Parts: sequence; C-alpha cells; structure tokens
Amino acid sequence: MDIQLFNESPFKTIISFHKLIESFEEIALSNVDYRANYAKAILKEIEPIPEFRTGIQDFSIIKNNEALIKNLLADLFPTALTQNEIKAVTIPFQNISFNYTDRFKKILRNAGDEFYMEIRDFDDHQFYINNCCLILNNYYNQKIDFNKPFFYDIPDEDGVEKHYRILYNADFMEIIPTENAVELTQDDIDLLFDNYNDLELWKSKFPKGSWILKGFGIVSLFDATTESAISNLKSNLLKPDSKTVATDEIVTNIFKSIFKIPDLRVGFIIYNPEEEKFIRPAKLDNQLKSFLLAKDQEVDCKNAFFGCSFENLLDNKEPFVISNVKKFIEESSNKKLGEHLLRQGIQSCVFAPVIKNDHLLGVIELVSGNAREINSVNATKLELVLPYLTDTIDRYNTDMQHQVEAIIQREYTTIHPSVYWKFKKESQNYFQNNNPTKDYIFKEIVFKNVYPLYGQIDIKGSSEHRNETVKTDLKSQLTTLLEIFDNQKPNANLVLLEQRKFELESLRNELDFPLKADTEQQIQRYIEEEIHPILKNTKGNAINEKLEEIYFETLDEKTGLFYQERKKFDNAMSIINKKLASVLDKKQIEAQQIYPHYYERFKTDGVEHNLYIGASISPTKPFDIMYLHNLRLWQLQTLCEMELEHHQLKESLPYELDVTSLILVFSAPLSIRFRMDEKRFDVDGTYNARYEVVKKRIDKSNIKGTKERITEKEKITIVYSQNSEEAEYLKYIKYLQHKKILEPSIEQFEVEDLQGVSGLRAIRVKVINNSTNPVAQKITYQDLLDELN
Repeated sequence: MDIQLFNESPFKTIISFHKLIESFEEIALSNVDYRANYAKAILKEIEPIPEFRTGIQDFSIIKNNEALIKNLLADLFPTALTQNEIKAVTIPFQNISFNYTDRFKKILRNAGDEFYMEIRDFDDHQFYINNCCLILNNYYNQKIDFNKPFFYDIPDEDGVEKHYRILYNADFMEIIPTENAVELTQDDIDLLFDNYNDLELWKSKFPKGSWILKGFGIVSLFDATTESAISNLKSNLLKPDSKTVATDEIVTNIFKSIFKIPDLRVGFIIYNPEEEKFIRPAKLDNQLKSFLLAKDQEVDCKNAFFGCSFENLLDNKEPFVISNVKKFIEESSNKKLGEHLLRQGIQSCVFAPVIKNDHLLGVIELVSGNAREINSVNATKLELVLPYLTDTIDRYNTDMQHQVEAIIQREYTTIHPSVYWKFKKESQNYFQNNNPTKDYIFKEIVFKNVYPLYGQIDIKGSSEHRNETVKTDLKSQLTTLLEIFDNQKPNANLVLLEQRKFELESLRNELDFPLKADTEQQIQRYIEEEIHPILKNTKGNAINEKLEEIYFETLDEKTGLFYQERKKFDNAMSIINKKLASVLDKKQIEAQQIYPHYYERFKTDGVEHNLYIGASISPTKPFDIMYLHNLRLWQLQTLCEMELEHHQLKESLPYELDVTSLILVFSAPLSIRFRMDEKRFDVDGTYNARYEVVKKRIDKSNIKGTKERITEKEKITIVYSQNSEEAEYLKYIKYLQHKKILEPSIEQFEVEDLQGVSGLRAIRVKVINNSTNPVAQKITYQDLLDELN
C-alpha cells in the first residue's frame, strides 16, 4: 500500500466502504438467492471490523485486512480482468492506494523498490484547489471542468519511462461539511473563479480540514506512453526560445518511450540545398548529436561515404533502414558507412528524411546497439513525430534566415540602427500596399536639417611606408636569386646565366630610385617567366640546392614574391585599424545615449567616421543644439583616446607607424540621402557637396604659405571656417587641458586654399601621451559647462 499525504488539504480524509456495504445490504434482502447469500456472507465476514463502515483513519487496518478487502471489492475488481486492467483503490489526487490488480502490481514491481508513484507536475497548490473544486461541484453544484489530464510516469524493467493516463471514479465517496466549513455565496464563488492563483483566498473560503471526504475512489490507468511522449516532444520542440529547446537527453528519453527501446539514441543533420551538403552545426551540440557527421563537419550528398545507400532517401524522400549493420557490411557495396556505424556500437538504425513542401530539410537519425531492434516495421512510428520535427526544423531555418539577414544588415550594409525605423516604415508600406497589378515606387530615404561631424585618424605616410617595404622585399628576393646564381656550377647554360645575373642586378639597381606603379608587377612576371624555370630545370651542388629550397619556402603562396617586410607593414596596419575601430565603436555606444544619431565608419589607411545628428533622425525625441555640442566634445575626447591607444600600441607593433588625427567642423545643417544604386548615404544638394569636397582633400592640405602638412603625428587638427566654431573648440581644448588630456600649447593657422574652397582655418594641439592621461574618464558637455561657469 502506498501512502503519502499532502501537507494541507480542505479535507479530513476518512477511508470508508459504507456506500459499498449499503449496496450489499440491499442485495442481501433481494429474492435472488445466490446473490443474497453472497452478500450475507460478505457482510458477516466484515462484521467484526466496524471501521469498514464508520471510517478508517488507522491505515494499519487496511494492511492487516488485505484479503478481506479484496473479497469486499471483488465485484469492482473482477478476477478475470486482473491481468489486463491497471486498477486500484485510491483517494482522488492523493497518493493513497491499495488493492492493486495483478497487472498494476507487476508494473510497480518492474519500476523498482525505490520508485515512488506521484502525479506528473502536480504540486500543493493544484492539490488544494482541485479538492476545493470537488466541493464546489458536489456540494454547490457548480459544474466546474477543472480536471486536466493526469499522468503517472513509471519506468519499466529496462528503465524506459512509460506514461499512464489517470482516470478517477468517485461514485463511492461523499463530501460532508464540518462545523468549521465556511458557507459560500455566489459572489464568493465568482471571486474564487477569478483568482485561481490566490491560494490564500481559497484557503480562507475552504479552511484546512473544514470538510470531510469519506469513502473511497477507484483509479484506472491506461498506457498512453506513445501519445504522451509525442505531446512532450511537441511541447519541447515548440518552445520559442532556442536556448530552452529540449536537450539531447530529453529528446532521447522521449523517443525511447515511443519506440520502447532502452538504448535508443537520437541524432540529426541539416541539409543545405544551396550546396547540396549535409552539415552539422556546432550550435546543435547541446541538443542533438549526429552519428553520421562529426561536429562542424559537412559532406556532399553524393559523397562516397553515403554511396548509393542514400539515393532512395534523397530522391524518393523515404527512410533508409539498416536492421543489422553487420549483415549490411557483408551484403552492401557501401562498407565504409557500415564500418563507420559499427565503430560507434550501432547495430541497427534508421535515417529518415524531414520534408517540408517536398523540400528536404534534414535527416533524423535513430540508432540502437542491438541488431533488428530498429527495423522497417517499428520505423513507421516516425510518422507520428515527423510532422512536429518538420515544423520545428522549418522554424529553425526561418529563424536562421532572419538572423542571417540581420547579420548582413549589421555587418555589410550601412543601415544604422538610428535610421532603421525609416527603412522599416517604407518596407512596411511596400508590404501592406503591394499590388501585383501595379508597381510600387519606393520613396527616397532623406533626412533633412542634420548636422554633420567628420573625423579621421590616419596612418602617417602609409603610401611611402608601403613602397619602402615593397622595395625591401624585392631587393631581398633579387639578392637571394643572385646568390643562388653565383653558386651555380659552370655548364652549357653559362652564357644564359650570366645574362640573367646582369638583368637581376639591373632590376635591383632600379629599386634605388622611386618605385614606379608597375615595377612590382614587372619584376614578378620576370622572375616567374625567366628565373624560376631555370632554377627548377637546372641541377646544382648540395649548397645551391639547399639555397633554392630555402628560397622557394620563403615565397608567398599568393604573389610568388618575398613578403616579409610587407607582411610586417600589413599586420601593423591591420592591428592599428582594428584596435582604433574597436575603440570608436565602443565609445559610439555611449554617444548614442547623448542623442540618437547616424554613425558610419570606414577602415582605409586608418579609421574615418561620419556622424549626422538632427531632429529628422529621431523625430520622437526633441532636439536641442546642446546635443550637437555634446557630440562634438565626445568626438574630440574619443580621438584623444584613440591617439593614446595608438601610442601605447606602437611599441609592440611589428612595423612602427605613426598616426595623425583630424576633425572637420561644419555648422550649417544639410540633408543626407540614401543612394539606392550605391546602397549608402551621401550628402544631398549642390551647396552641401562643398562639405564632401573639403572632406576628401583636407587631410593632404598644407599650412597656408608653407609646405608643412596641417596634420602632424600625436596631434589633433581641428579645421573650421567660422569664428563661433573656433570659440567653441577653444573651450573644449581649454577644458581638456585642465583635465591633463591635452598639452598646454596650441597652434592656430590658416589652411591653404583648396579647389573651390578658401577661408579655412585650423587649431592643432598635442595629446598628452603618458599613463596619467585620464582620457578614459567619461566627460560630458554638461561637465564642461559646469567647469567654465
């Protein structure tokens, strides 16, 4: 007998057979002799135990009278059905049960001594309110449909979890109020109906132990393992958050219940239709493994690994079943697949295609360590679960496409989050108004009256540095070739060798002069066509062969040239750009809190950025010119931080490079338009084009009347045209000098006239490059105002 009571209940439970005894008393008075005699015999047998009628509260009485109770309940538990029915006496919702049928006993025996039977997902809250609902239905005639399906999850002798649906019969029970019972009005009942989660309210209307539940119930179970397992699978697969999707263990246990195979294992691979490949994403590691492919592996569908075995699966979309792997190896031409499975301890398996709208999405893998345990007969059970797998995988593919599109937008296009709303609005208009009979004309994306901010941090003399590294590598390669030729033993090709040596020396001498545009290509072509054939077809001494071996190992795979110095330069450029861009991007997140604005940056020989701020970009947030000033201060402060970052980085670079920084100030508002052909924003209008002209030419400009560039290493140059702009930036500089971010000295000068642009002036100031520089401290425009006031 299993007994475990919940902590609290509105009922005082009394097990009683009084209703059954009353029915026997009626039968004893009947005219049917055999029935009457049977009833009298039962009544006489139970007469010494009055608790059977008055109520049993001492459960030892039940344990000591099991045979008598079995006789008393014989009409309800026919002997002929004891091997088939799963039935016992119980109290509804409570884990009190006894008088099991033989089949029920066997199920519990197979589950093991440590197994305790309890209702799935049933807690104290549900228990209390379900009992209250029994009272409302039986005493107050409310007819509440409160019984959701209940299940017992019981493992069999092999450890496979089986699921049994619970049905209660409460014909032999009655509900009696005690003196502590609260009399309810209809308003009280309505209040309860609206407050299922308020357990204290229910307890106030149905105090603990205020009602008597007298009698007994009958619980009947039926095996609903397959239906319940499919429902569990469906619930897990339909979870919206990919992080909460069922793990490998959960899914495997569900499939074990459906197929009743203890050592069943489940795997999955995805089909990529664009490349006609099966793939195994690492993302699925904690969900479902694969027995066909390893992690991050991909295999062509027509690969020899699958051979002709998967032709039926791919072409006819039918499952591929191997009931005996060893036999498959002996009889099939595709031994490679069979041996691959056998190495994993797989003796039988099925690979079933997952299809959506006649398109293959992937393959579900079910494998077992026992031969014939998976076969073409039980493989048909997959038809029960494949619809849910199909929907889930289709949803996974759809979500993946959405995420891919989001990544493309974030990483490869210029649609910044600040302006995304306008693109989305226009796209929604297209979607909602799209008429197949009429072409939709997309509206242009324009933001008017926005203020531009432009800044750059450029690698000083990058072209000259690049040319010098090219010349160094070419000289080194030519010198190495000359050394090889000098060690070449005399032979019939001596005249040719001398000519090639002369040509190599001539080419090396040319590199002492400025590099021409096609010099590198000419030397590369000459070496590949004239020199390498000689080296490959001429045998030399051991020393020379070693020199040639080292030479060919030194060549870059892509260019066929020496790439040592250029590699150092390219790596240094890449490190600088990556580091400075990461600083800018990180600071940009903070800048968006000032006021939402459009931001784009480019990595060339350095990092440059464009910012546009104005009411049209964020129409839901009032714009004030203060936000522009705040952003200008942020920009200056960020360039200081980038300069300091480079200074700290410079010593560890493989090739030492300096940088120059520049800010272009432009106070007139302008419009920016999204160019559909170029898929990027650009300034709009003839007048505004002047701003773009200045941006393109300003960093190569000189100080007026000199040959000195306006930019200088470790200094920030601010170019402007109006007195108000000068006054504004001098305030910022004064403040940053006070904060020990900028050095005290300031240079001011005029900029040489550009084509069509004159009257530009500039301020140049040096960043303090030491560890005491507090540039990392966040400074706002309000801080500046407070300091100056």
